[in-house]
Amino acid sequence: MRQNRSRHVCAPALRRETGGSRWGGSRRGAAGRRSAGRLGKGGRGAAKAPRRGESCQSGRVTDTLEAVETEAEASARRAVPWNVVVWDDPVNLMTYVSYVFRSYFGFGADEAERLMLCVHHEGRAVVATGAREAMERHVEAMHGYGLQATLQRSGS
Repeated sequence: MRQNRSRHVCAPALRRETGGSRWGGSRRGAAGRRSAGRLGKGGRGAAKAPRRGESCQSGRVTDTLEAVETEAEASARRAVPWNVVVWDDPVNLMTYVSYVFRSYFGFGADEAERLMLCVHHEGRAVVATGAREAMERHVEAMHGYGLQATLQRSGS
């Protein structure tokens, strides 16, 4: 009986020191109390949480992080242009494909006709090249017009 009383007396002091429940941290409910301050399934090798004032992007590598991409690699990856490829299909007329190229991309009649014939004879044509986000919008627009289009990295 005496031991139980001392545990209850210590609990408020522990709450004051840790700033919340007797298990540490703030009041998080049953799931948070069980996991707060204890090792996860990883045991000793588990990655530790960042210290107070330190963000996850501070450059600290944990055990679960497989590779770190440097800023130079990221900018080089973003710099690679992407292509919008329009594919031949048996549904759309050649005049319609030419019309879509003229109306959406703003090609002249000769350029639209050349690209349409490229799609017809070769089965595909690269109609735009640029940043990935803009090319994704073009691909979605081609789908809206009923044309089959895909996004590919330049050079592949």
